[in-house]
Amino acid sequence: MLLCFKTAAPWLLGAGLLMAAPAWAQTPAISDSLDLDGTLRSVLDANPAVTSLEEQVNAAAGRLAQTRTGLLPQVTGTATYTYLNPVARAAFPAGPGGEIRELQFVPHNNYDAHITAQYLLLDFGRNAATLSLSEAQRQTAQDNVTVARRDLAFTAAQTYYNILFMRESIRVQDEQVASLQVHRREMEKRVQGGVSTRFDVTTTDVRITQAQNTKLDLENQLRNQQVQLARLLHKPQQTEVPVRGRLGYQLQAVDLSAELAKALENRPEVKLARDAERTADLQLRLVEKSNLPSLGTGAQVGGKNGFQPDINQFRANFTGVVQLSVPIYDGHKNRNQRVEALANIRGQQARTQDAQEQIRADVRQAVNNLTYGQARFDNATQQIAQATDALTRARARYRYDVGTNLDVLDAETSLAQARLARAQAMYNYTLGQFQLRRATGEQIWQ
Repeated sequence: MLLCFKTAAPWLLGAGLLMAAPAWAQTPAISDSLDLDGTLRSVLDANPAVTSLEEQVNAAAGRLAQTRTGLLPQVTGTATYTYLNPVARAAFPAGPGGEIRELQFVPHNNYDAHITAQYLLLDFGRNAATLSLSEAQRQTAQDNVTVARRDLAFTAAQTYYNILFMRESIRVQDEQVASLQVHRREMEKRVQGGVSTRFDVTTTDVRITQAQNTKLDLENQLRNQQVQLARLLHKPQQTEVPVRGRLGYQLQAVDLSAELAKALENRPEVKLARDAERTADLQLRLVEKSNLPSLGTGAQVGGKNGFQPDINQFRANFTGVVQLSVPIYDGHKNRNQRVEALANIRGQQARTQDAQEQIRADVRQAVNNLTYGQARFDNATQQIAQATDALTRARARYRYDVGTNLDVLDAETSLAQARLARAQAMYNYTLGQFQLRRATGEQIWQ
């Protein structure tokens, strides 16, 4: 944000950098339609990044359902046809007359149709460990959605209040321009009466132009912020997204200890860190179970030909099996997998600790910002009262020729800057409240 006042307030320049280009026109003749809650909901509903993460949750749920199939029987139907040539034959004497008969052991045309059922009787917890791991991964995907929605909602709220702040700043500039123009008309009358010179009028014109330039800068930033809101709503073709509301100030009592406890309990980053820690622990359990024996059973029922004495006759048959598999030697693969899993657990525990420390810092910073914002608002309110009184006195002194026009112009500038400072304080305090809600894991949208 760029001010053209002779005594431009440096904090307003910082506010412009903070807001990264706000948008919308100064006194728009459009109907308001979106309040804060409507803006947040519209942004969350329209954003494809959230949709993408939600689909990852659905995919994780699908993998979880696939894992559960390992606890159920597996049934397969198979039908095959095989033609063999040559086939095994043997010649045998058929009687005392020396007659030789040929015996064929396998038919040329072989048919086999059967249904196979398999069921894992005992795996010593391997499937259960896999199921728990899949459930942890699904929960991690769900927590990622929560983080994305929270961050997107905070960005939308910041954009919404940026627009309100720009509107309020433009309103302050309009008031200053109008006041300066009234003062200029008085100057013209004084010049015509021979009481003042054209220099006073020209000096007043310079201040009016400076105020108008500042207003143009604010309008440009408002338009840019409107573009940002349209981007969040995924309506890039809509250059003006109407929002309603006005910047306000509502004092909030804050208990640092309570906010810290709430943050450590509710912040999704903590949940994600604990999810990762739990996933690493479950991975270790799965590795420990993967080197244990497994006991399964199976049955096959169907029909085929190839049985003596009539090898071409299709006959029903049945097969049953019980199988015990015992790993004997895997080249130390399982041992190395345990080393990896234990290292992952230690790494995730360290990340959890780091996340908790970062959350404590976020809460303290948010509380500090609120305290500072309250002090700035109180100071700006007092500054407005002082600047208003100074302007009244400067006008009276100038009216009775005991003050200068420059005194009046400086008082006008000081009052405008005080009003902008109050608007900035209201914006910072309101945004600080959202920063605290974000820091404590409280849902930003209703």
